[in-house]
Amino acid sequence: MAIVGLGGIGRTHARWYAANPDAELVAVCDQLSERADPVAEQYGVPAYKSVDDLLTNEEIDAVSVATAGPENGGHHFEPTMRLIEAGKHVLVEKPISNDIGEARQMVRSAEEHGTLLGVDLNHRFTPAADRAKALQNEGRLGDVLFVNMALWINNPNESSPWFHLRALHPHSIDVMRFFAGPIVKVQAFLHKGPGRSIWSNASINVQFASGAVGHLTGSYDASRYHPIERCEVAGSAGRFVIDDVFQRLEFLPRDSPDKLVVDNPIMGGMDGFGQTFGNRIDAFVHQVIAGGPLDASGADGLAAQEVIEAAIRSFEGGTVEEVAG
Repeated sequence: MAIVGLGGIGRTHARWYAANPDAELVAVCDQLSERADPVAEQYGVPAYKSVDDLLTNEEIDAVSVATAGPENGGHHFEPTMRLIEAGKHVLVEKPISNDIGEARQMVRSAEEHGTLLGVDLNHRFTPAADRAKALQNEGRLGDVLFVNMALWINNPNESSPWFHLRALHPHSIDVMRFFAGPIVKVQAFLHKGPGRSIWSNASINVQFASGAVGHLTGSYDASRYHPIERCEVAGSAGRFVIDDVFQRLEFLPRDSPDKLVVDNPIMGGMDGFGQTFGNRIDAFVHQVIAGGPLDASGADGLAAQEVIEAAIRSFEGGTVEEVAG
């Protein structure tokens, strides 16, 4: 394994790869020596300043791309394409790209070169989400009727009018699609919080290909001291709610007053939100070793970005936008 981009997220990737017994971190890469060198020293691996130097000097199977750029995804395209063209499997940070044309090229190139492309959509990599998905697969949820999703955090970044949508909500859209399938229609309303120049609050209606309906509430103007996420999925046979990404799952069957409650255990449970990165990276490692397919693939990341771009078009035009799903 290697990592391109050694900001905070790249260092997080390094920590989890180093902790995975099935992965070996062999090199890091960043244009800035002050970022790459300390990480290289910490893990005893060489540091490179370019992807080409990394590819020339190291035998690697897969690479994390954790570069940032505008809207947190503007610098993903070039290194990801170079690595895919070299036949490497890639896990790219979210958003897959803030440019939908570039995102489409990345997914298409991975398909053409036969490499695995994943996106760090870590919010679905929790025991709570796994248990909810198992309930769904067992038929205990029934046919999905509606999804209510909310993701609220505090982020004062004012760098782009669409920063909130493009940088944060690949996560929420991906979780909605994980439980309810492809999204085909989008309608968005946006609001600027007090003193803000960006669209920092969002209310987005969606319709899934199945006919089920959904809603996303999002904000960059919320507290950092309280739960950040809530996902409610209702089906014809029951309803579940996942609170705060991984903290609690409640399942409420339609035909019984009993309910199932699964809390994150004190002993043996997730020790914090940061472990979602570890779970996601562990899944990437194991699925690359198995030859794929990947959960939270490049295609999933692209589908989430298509919904976000449709939301922007809907808000600008006052329209209901159709997407390919």
